[in-house]
This record gives sequence, C-alpha cells and structure tokens, in this order.
Amino acid sequence: GHLIAGGGKRLRPMLTLAGAEVVGYQGTRHHKLAAAVEFIHTATLVHDDIIDDADLRRGKMAVHSRWGNDVTVLLGDYLYIKSMGLALTQDSLDVVRLLCDVTLRMIEGELYQLTKTGDVDISEDDHFEIIRRKTAYLFGGAAEIGCRLGTSDRDRQLALREYGFNLGIAFQLVDDALDLAGDPAELGKDGLLDLREGKLTWPLIVACERDPGLQTVLATIANDPALLDDPTRRQRLQRRLLKTGCIQATQARAKASADAARDALMSLPQTPARDALMTVVAVCVDRTR
Repeated sequence: GHLIAGGGKRLRPMLTLAGAEVVGYQGTRHHKLAAAVEFIHTATLVHDDIIDDADLRRGKMAVHSRWGNDVTVLLGDYLYIKSMGLALTQDSLDVVRLLCDVTLRMIEGELYQLTKTGDVDISEDDHFEIIRRKTAYLFGGAAEIGCRLGTSDRDRQLALREYGFNLGIAFQLVDDALDLAGDPAELGKDGLLDLREGKLTWPLIVACERDPGLQTVLATIANDPALLDDPTRRQRLQRRLLKTGCIQATQARAKASADAARDALMSLPQTPARDALMTVVAVCVDRTR
C-alpha cells in the first residue's frame, strides 16, 4: 500500500523501498536510502523553480517566492549534500557513486534544456534526451539502489534499473500531456506552463509535426509568454493543439514505456512487492495530476 500512496508524489523513494523488498531484503538501511533519493529530488525542484521563475509548486507558493533566491539556492545545496551524507552512512561507495551519477545526469539535463529554451525546432530526440537525464535516470537509480542492498545479482539490479528508467519516461510523458490537457484546478497550476517557460514538450513537438503552422504560433508565444495570460487566446491554442491528436500520441508513447517497465519486472520472482511495482505503473499512466 505504501508504494502507491499519495498519487505518485513520493514515487522515487517508494521505488527504493520496493527495490529492496522485491529481492527479499530484510533490514532497514533502505529507509535512509529512500530519504536520500527524496532529498535529491526535492533539491532539483527547489532549484528548478528558481530557474523557471515559477511562483507555485503543486498549488502552493514555491520556496523562492516565500524566502527569496539566496536562501533557496542554499537550501537546494544543503539537500544535495544531505542526501550524500545519508548514503555514506550505508558503508557502500557504490551507492554514493550511483547517486552522484544520476544527480550529474540530472544537472546535465537541466543545462541541456536551458540551451533549448524557446527553440521551436527542438527534435523528438533532443526532447527525449532531456527526459532521460532529468527524470528517467533518477527513477532507474532509485529502484536499483534498493535492490543492491538485497542482492549482488547484477541481472536483478539491471532489471530494476530498466524498470525504473522506463517508468520515468512514462511518468514524464504523462506530465507533458497533463500540462496541455489536464484540469488546472486538480493540477494546482495553469495549463501550458511549460510553453510559458519556453519549453516545447513532446505533445507540442508532435502537434507541430502534424500542423506545421503551429510552429510560428508557438515561437511567438515562447518569445512573449504574456500572450497566454489571455484566457481566450490560451483556450483557442489548446483546442488547436488537441485537434492534432498529440495527446493520444503521447498517451500511446507513455503506454509503450510502461509496457517496457512491466516487461523488465518479469525476470524477477513474483512477490507482493513485485505485484505492487506492477500496480505503480498503472497508477503513473492513469493519473490525472
């Protein structure tokens, strides 16, 4: 039950806990590792909100909106270091290396995304490279870390990594779809927030391929995000985007990644923990926030 509580808000540490349980780990060290993973994720959100100049996070004031950028940057740095300190208490440098690796990939993904801000010519390959670095590697690492406590079987570790990696891609694609077609009241934020920040997500890339005239429209908005402050203009754009079938295409791509995540689990023994991980896939794909 703890694996799917909270609608996915604490999914990454849940993967660490489940990764340990699915291979029969009986100790408690995975709790600290799960906390370390959550510290890393929270640090990225704290810093991302500054970079994106986002005032809200899940319907509430972002940290920098309340306390300012100087305190917020230091808080994010503190959370990163705290996560490594927690990992070091586990007497395993391999775990620290893995956490460092996924954190480095996330930062590289953020830097790469910044180079693509406002670029309406971004390719699907470029966008998926951002997804892999900013989201999928952390999901994969979170699942693998827990598994490492319970077994030295490299095949099982790689199976959990593959599961988490594909789950992360599916999770991000659903996020992209919700940004365009989700209920703002349920999401706690306005629609097309990514476009306001100059980011072309996969649904928007697909929509431009199917309706080339949209590229000029999106370029204009990327250069002047205030245009989306007009509700009529925003709704008209959303209707045009949805008409291309980009949401259905995104959902299909997310389902393919979800299926790959399920396939990766099939090499592991059937246990309640594995069944719960299967359920997590469905929760991620079918969520509405």
